[in-house]
Amino acid sequence: MGSPLFEIVPNLSEGREAATITAACAAVEDAGATLLDWSSDTVHHRSVLTIVGDATQVVNAAVALAGVARDRIDLRVHRGVHPRIGALDVLPFVPLRGATIENAVELAHRAGALIWQRYSVPSFYYGAAARRPERLQLPDIRRNLDWIPDEGAAQRHVSAGAIAIGARDILIAFNVELATADLAAAREIARTVRERNGGLRSLRALAFPRGDDRVQVSLNITDYLATPLYRVVGLIERLAEDRGIELLGCELVGCLPWAAVESAAAYYLGVTKL
Repeated sequence: MGSPLFEIVPNLSEGREAATITAACAAVEDAGATLLDWSSDTVHHRSVLTIVGDATQVVNAAVALAGVARDRIDLRVHRGVHPRIGALDVLPFVPLRGATIENAVELAHRAGALIWQRYSVPSFYYGAAARRPERLQLPDIRRNLDWIPDEGAAQRHVSAGAIAIGARDILIAFNVELATADLAAAREIARTVRERNGGLRSLRALAFPRGDDRVQVSLNITDYLATPLYRVVGLIERLAEDRGIELLGCELVGCLPWAAVESAAAYYLGVTKL
């Protein structure tokens, strides 16, 4: 069966400078982990990497990325539409083959301690790795700027900020683009569909501008079995149509489980089994 396999999905606050993104990808490979996917967005000013490896490989990759982010990204001059608290903003650990969520928590805490020791960048722990109940949800960490980090003696690194390090199950990051410049309408749709406001189970949603002629509903699906992709897209499309807005298309950020692809394909093809 081999060693337990883990995934990390670091979000870097850099989506424009190719040299920094290249350095981040090289750091992952040098750590012995496997880079499955990366995507960058200039409007969000953000890059998302999907990385797999054994326990040692993913921790080494996480620590190396923290070093790249600290040395090359300065939040004091960073401008992007996506909320962030750090240069390496989010660092979730995900158990895959032969691994448990408890194993992922252990790696998250190990990475946070090493990052502080080597780079003096503090961390907050969220999700299953949270050490305080009020820090379970990542949005709550973003909102409470006066909170003291869980790891490290400083509240923030002067240029690199802090990192939100978590442990969680597989998540699907997915965006829906709408043919309108009406950000208020997109925010209303996001509010309607997300779980926190009584919408779909396990769904988080925000709205962002994308230019003069489009806006984006940005989604995180934390339980794709409870809330399949086709249900999310269908609901957003209906809410947009009610406002006279056309759905332009969808974007996957990173990777997703094959089961999520199968369920969406079966729904749209009208078949019961693929």
